Formats: sequence, C-alpha cells, structure tokens
Amino acid sequence: MKTTYKNLYQLAAKNCGGVEHLEASLPRPLSVKQLAALGDDRYLSMMTRCVFRAGFVWRVINNKWPGFEEAFSHFNPLAIAHYSDDKLEELAKDTRIVRNFTKIVSVRHNAMYVLDKQHSHGSFGQFIADWPEDDIVGLWLELKKNGSRLGGNSGPGMLRNMGKDTFILTNDVCHALVNQGLMKKFSPTAQRDLRLVEDVFADLRQQSGRSLSELSRMLAFTV
Repeated sequence: MKTTYKNLYQLAAKNCGGVEHLEASLPRPLSVKQLAALGDDRYLSMMTRCVFRAGFVWRVINNKWPGFEEAFSHFNPLAIAHYSDDKLEELAKDTRIVRNFTKIVSVRHNAMYVLDKQHSHGSFGQFIADWPEDDIVGLWLELKKNGSRLGGNSGPGMLRNMGKDTFILTNDVCHALVNQGLMKKFSPTAQRDLRLVEDVFADLRQQSGRSLSELSRMLAFTV
C-alpha cells in the first residue's frame, strides 16, 4: 500500500527519536541567490571531494582535504584547466592527496566544465542556481554527461552538499521507496526509473510543501 507524507513523517520521527530530533536532522537547501553567490572554486572543490569519496573511505578523504586544497591550487578552475599532463603526473605522486590517477585527471576535465558554464551562464554557481527544481534528474544527467565521473551519487552528492535542492538515491532511500509502496523494484541507474522516482518526490512535495532534500532524508529515516 502506498504511504502518505503524513505516515512517512510519523515513522521518520519515531525512528529519529521524535519530531524535534527529526527536524534538526533535515538538510535545508539554499536559495537561488545563495547558490549563485558561492564561488566556482567551491563547486569544483566539492565536485572533486565527491569524486574521490566514491568507492573509498570518506573519512580518509575528509582528513586529507586540506592537502587536496593545496595540491589543486585551492580549486581555481582556470589554473587547473591549464594543468599540463606532466603536472597531472606529478600529482599522481603527491602524498598530500589520494593518488588515483584517473580521478586526478577528472579534476582537470571538471575545471574545464566549470569554465564552460562560466562562459555560458556567468558562473557555474549561476548555472546550478538557475536549473529548474522540477527537473533535478535532468541536472544529474547533465553532470554525468558533460562532467567527469559525476554519475551515480557523485553528482547529486555535490549538489546536496552545496545546497542545491535534490534527493539522493542512497541504499536506504531506495529501500524506503519500495518498502513504503512508493515504487516497485527499480534500478537507480535507469533513466526511465529515475524519472518515475522524480514523480514520486514531486507528489510528496506537493502533499507536504517540503524540499526534496528534506523528503529524501525523511525516507532514509524510515528504514
């Protein structure tokens, strides 16, 4: 049986230790103005952090992050876009970072991607801010297609961490969607299924007035 937002909220609050604890645990997305005001170096930094976290121990990446900032020119997109192949080879030997060469190369590609959006939108932050909230899956697909290694939850994770309103299909959220009767068994990588999930979140949003980020976290708390 398909659950309602009211039932979802009650279960999430129960599992979280009460309404007060639940509310304190919910992410709050930034406004369009706030997203546009963030520096593009911060977007590239978070993009890189999410890429390096994928398939790795997050704690290690987080602990080494000051070293990443130093090694990658504090994520100045213009500087990184001009890195030579020799520079990338040097970074592959740099003990300040995790020395995964494929991921190191992706940083240069993503710096170029950020610069491309600067040219077309004024800034990468403005590009992210202007993307319509009712097509968040479209933004995921854009990041995956034109960025580097931003598929899976890396792109959505970057968006969430930067304050863009989005749901994230973690294992808990995927299980919750099925357990609560909101989706039948589905693939979180199939575009058709992603659009169906997007419709589910749109319905919950209409029922509740809540952001996608809040609804996503609530679903995770029901598992």
